[in-house]
Amino acid sequence: MKETLDIVLLQSHLAWENPIQNRAAFAQKINSISQKVDLIILPEMFTTGFTMNAIEVAEKMGEDTLQWLEKMAKSADCAIVGSIIIEEKENYYNRLVFMLPDGTCEVYDKHQLFTLAKEQEVFTAGQKDIIIDYKGWKIKPLICYDLRFPVWARNTSGYDVLLYVASWPKPRIDAWDALLKARAIENMCYCIGVNRVGLDGKGYEYNGHSGIYDVLGDSVLEENPVEREAILYATLDISHVKKIRNKLPFLDDKDNFKLI
Repeated sequence: MKETLDIVLLQSHLAWENPIQNRAAFAQKINSISQKVDLIILPEMFTTGFTMNAIEVAEKMGEDTLQWLEKMAKSADCAIVGSIIIEEKENYYNRLVFMLPDGTCEVYDKHQLFTLAKEQEVFTAGQKDIIIDYKGWKIKPLICYDLRFPVWARNTSGYDVLLYVASWPKPRIDAWDALLKARAIENMCYCIGVNRVGLDGKGYEYNGHSGIYDVLGDSVLEENPVEREAILYATLDISHVKKIRNKLPFLDDKDNFKLI
């Protein structure tokens, strides 16, 4: 197991429904990273912004953005993760893709669809709860609105990192900050949230506040919150997780249940 994970969060403005422009902008940011890292995290729907216009901008697995992710992961020699709109068997999914440098990937489809934006009328909810084993670390990926539902995130599998990609608007940013910290504390894990900044095509404003919280709910980032475009660096240490869980074995007292 790799004892530490070097993480980069890309907090960025997104060009509305313009995958070509967004891929080019993220490529520039990724290529500017000079140090060796293990994982680069992009926001929710990073090629389009949080749009319900799936029929116009959806891709299929293996098409442009998947090819781009594979190329960028190989070039950066690290995993890259973010969510995009995928069409599959006449259904649309808000799909997180965790791309490895060797071109293989794992995917998670957003489970809790955002009814205020009528996401459930366009997208199909994912039902699969996954854990990604990366360099010996167990990572549970989730997407934006999933953050409000603690049962879906409950640490019944002993994961080390809870990871959210998001388009979380400015008027409710206090909830984002509080819930990220709460998920870290209650699940005794690192909790990462990557949000966007700027205005989207509907006029909604986003102000970032991407963050990483440790097992005790303390911020790992030197600067927090950050409300501008930024490339944020952090290092996660598995010894922190093990030490606190051994000292405070709260997870041993959790309720036993299964998600179905």
